[in-house]
Amino acid sequence: MSKRIAGPEIERMIQLLAKLPGLGPRSARRAALHLIKKREQLLVPLAAALGEAAATVRECSVCGNVDTIDPCTLCTDPRRDPATVIVVEDVADLWALERAGVMNVRYHVLGGTLSPLDGIGPEDLTIAQLVTRAAEGEVKEIILAVNATVEGQTTAHYITDQLQGLDVRVTRLAHGVPVGGELDYLDEGTLAAALKSRTAF
Repeated sequence: MSKRIAGPEIERMIQLLAKLPGLGPRSARRAALHLIKKREQLLVPLAAALGEAAATVRECSVCGNVDTIDPCTLCTDPRRDPATVIVVEDVADLWALERAGVMNVRYHVLGGTLSPLDGIGPEDLTIAQLVTRAAEGEVKEIILAVNATVEGQTTAHYITDQLQGLDVRVTRLAHGVPVGGELDYLDEGTLAAALKSRTAF
């Protein structure tokens, strides 16, 4: 049994920090101690920002992104192409694509992938909402940007089946050799995908 090293308020802060991804108990203790040492510069503003976020952040009713307005900033941006929608598994994937800044399009967050073993079926994801968006006529291309896992590919196939009969082009991200990648370090699955997705030089 571990000894208590601080008051219950500090212990609670450490326990909550330890629940964040990438932070275990030891890292959480270090983070808590750093926040306490920098109380005025970090702890007080962070507490205020967290309280404000808890009160104002909501899920976008159109795409599933998180923002303080609904529809979100991306959905209401008139400079974005409403004819192209990138489908992602999670908000983190959306943010990663936005950081890349390659396309100025709209998004759709599924909220996960199909996984019968985990009890996640189509009704647990936002696939029906995606089909509704596609059927409204404004969307001309749906880019499936799901992970190259078994669950991701199963989800992609299911979505493609659901979109059959609609006037929408369905594409997916290319799989293969990463930029700067060396063939000797790539796994066989990545090499096979790269060969199948080869393009003209």
